[in-house]
Amino acid sequence: MKNIIVTGCAGFIGWKVSQMLLRQNKQVIGIDNMNNYYDPALKRWRLSTLSKNPKFKFYKLDIADYKKIREVFKKNKIDAVINLAARAGVRASVENPWVYLDTNTKGTLSLLECCKDFKVKKFVLASTSSLYASVKMPFKEDAKTDSPLAPYSATKKGAEALCYSYHYLYGLDVSVLRYFTVYGPAGRPDMSIFKFVKNIDEGKPIPLFGDGSQTRDFTYIDDIADGTIRALKPVGYEIINLGSDHPVKLNYVIGLLAKHLGKKVKVKSLPMHPADVKATWAHIEKAKKLLGWKPKTSVEDGVENTVRWFLENKNFLKKLKW
Repeated sequence: MKNIIVTGCAGFIGWKVSQMLLRQNKQVIGIDNMNNYYDPALKRWRLSTLSKNPKFKFYKLDIADYKKIREVFKKNKIDAVINLAARAGVRASVENPWVYLDTNTKGTLSLLECCKDFKVKKFVLASTSSLYASVKMPFKEDAKTDSPLAPYSATKKGAEALCYSYHYLYGLDVSVLRYFTVYGPAGRPDMSIFKFVKNIDEGKPIPLFGDGSQTRDFTYIDDIADGTIRALKPVGYEIINLGSDHPVKLNYVIGLLAKHLGKKVKVKSLPMHPADVKATWAHIEKAKKLLGWKPKTSVEDGVENTVRWFLENKNFLKKLKW
């Protein structure tokens, strides 16, 4: 596969996936609407690192705009689509569900229709561990996931179902990847780790929902990008977890952040949001067998890398609207 569309290419995961594909000498057709869910200056920073490569082509488009997306497929030979364009954020989806439906579900449908019409045989969908809600851990791909707790996970479930329909009807080969708490350098400012880093560094209280005893399967961005690219292989239709298989308490991660920043932590306690889950833990045997993938970066090393990037880019990050 030489020519690959990466939607959400200026987003956190899309940027790293595009970066890795370009290093593998692939032609990347990047699509991103550069929305202001968080400060677009960070997206422009990521995009600038990709645009230096002659094998990268960029379209500023919304994937829900079916007519304009068709034009991209008309103008380019496409071998595969990696759909990483999404409205993320469980709590934010409760406040404004409509935009989540447009991007996560309708946008996926636009891309699937184009794959069908332009004979693109491979589709990779970014989905979410949020679908597992409160099922038995570790979360396995065959667990019941038809009771999402928020519009974010509900719209991702809709995208998964559409992918299956297009696999069944038109033979589209689909890898659905359920990501677990992705973090790392140049991550989203709305995510807990970056909020914590910024506030700890500035001596401000960190916003902590619950008591910090909740556990998360934090997964480093490079591992996630590696698994995503491996998922380009033919699988038929498969749902695959990508997680660290090593959940840790949020308080432990906060302690690591404080250690690497050399600062003390102040906490602003907030009640748990009803759409939040108490724990996540990925069962990853399927990824190991199907993709030959396993995570390589420990949470200790990943947090250290993240803090280092923050400190090296602090002057730029200070200018962002958090």
